[in-house]
Amino acid sequence: MSPPLAVSAKVLIVALLALAAVFVAWFMRDANPWVALAVFALPPFLLAIGRWRRHRTAGYWASVLGLFWFSHGVMVAWSRPGERGYAWAELVLALVIIFAASWPGVHARFTRKRA
Repeated sequence: MSPPLAVSAKVLIVALLALAAVFVAWFMRDANPWVALAVFALPPFLLAIGRWRRHRTAGYWASVLGLFWFSHGVMVAWSRPGERGYAWAELVLALVIIFAASWPGVHARFTRKRA
């Protein structure tokens, strides 16, 4: 049996699933929501599954896409007042994803080694 997931991995999974839910709520009112859902909601959902299944690169790709999601959230929050709430949710969740995905490396880098 594998060891339990770290707290940062659990936070990452929850944030990715929350972001996918935000995208589903955001784009379901579009005329053709399936394209937007495939482009926006499917990647965080698949990354959450990948991290849950302990794929090593899922956290890396989540943080890379987190930069895209952050930029997209800033752009939409700035330019479309009607969608500002969804954009802020995307922006905040992108920051949580980036920090949760990066935390194990930051912790390993700056933790004092015991003799």
